[in-house]
Amino acid sequence: MRIAVFSVKPYDHSFLEKANEEHQHELVFFETHLSQATVALANGFPAVCVFVNDQLDAPVLQALALGGTAIIALRCAGFNNVDLRAAQAHQILVVRVPAYSPHAVAEHTVALILTLNRQIHRAYNRVREGNFALDGLLGFDLHGLTLGIIGTGKIGFEVAKIMSGFGCQVVGYDLTPHPDSKQIGIQYVELDDIFALADILTLHCPLTPQTHHIIDTQAVHKMKTGVMLINTSRGAVIDTLAVVNGLKSGKIGYLGLDVYEEEEGLFFEDLSNIVLQDDIFARLLTFPNVVITGHQAFFTRNALEKIAHTTLTNIAEFQKLGQCSNQITI
Repeated sequence: MRIAVFSVKPYDHSFLEKANEEHQHELVFFETHLSQATVALANGFPAVCVFVNDQLDAPVLQALALGGTAIIALRCAGFNNVDLRAAQAHQILVVRVPAYSPHAVAEHTVALILTLNRQIHRAYNRVREGNFALDGLLGFDLHGLTLGIIGTGKIGFEVAKIMSGFGCQVVGYDLTPHPDSKQIGIQYVELDDIFALADILTLHCPLTPQTHHIIDTQAVHKMKTGVMLINTSRGAVIDTLAVVNGLKSGKIGYLGLDVYEEEEGLFFEDLSNIVLQDDIFARLLTFPNVVITGHQAFFTRNALEKIAHTTLTNIAEFQKLGQCSNQITI
């Protein structure tokens, strides 16, 4: 099948080409994001392959349908950037990669926790400058602390297993408890309770209307003073202004982010030679107790291999059967 692939970086090109040796699709790569301004590039392609910051709103989907697109293949698990009702109305199938590597994101989550706790980011810079003083680098034992997990699906469950190994008590909030939760001692509580109990709170829920800004001013107020907050899910589950105020007041003692609600136009790009125009993001960078990575939690060799393989297999399955086991339904 002829596929227009958007938001392509060199690593996408490499892994997709390798995976395509099995399928022999015709891949046409575009570095640009898919949006209303660029959707004409997809004209005549029966399949379009996109990533997290591509825009698939109603006007884009209408243009894709008019151009002959029948399937949209997401190179990710989340689908909050797709107007599913519009896709359904235009009879465009939307497929995704539901589980590329929960280990990759879970391990990055724990890396953020350890970095913030033991001040690795600050210690690294000090030693390079010949400063070996320990003042300001004081950490704490993870053993015996309470880890709160909002969203105990594949990724959240892996985080629970790892942090249980550190000796943490794990409490979770999820509308659908994990079937193996009792094996590692996850205790499920209500949302307000998880805010009150957690010494470390990590987010692994999808972005939906119900989870949008699940961390807002009221939620921050309910948290323990000095709480560590980690987000490797989707940026908009956090109200960034509320979190900035929490950092300024000391309510939030540590913040680790791999996602940001206004990350489009920032993440995945080299902006080192320009002035950042996002004042809120720039403010976050001034805090010594904040560590931000650029949406790289998924970025392992294993995950990229799985993403490429599953994405192209999804399209091949649709080409053969007219449907796909990984399709998204409303």
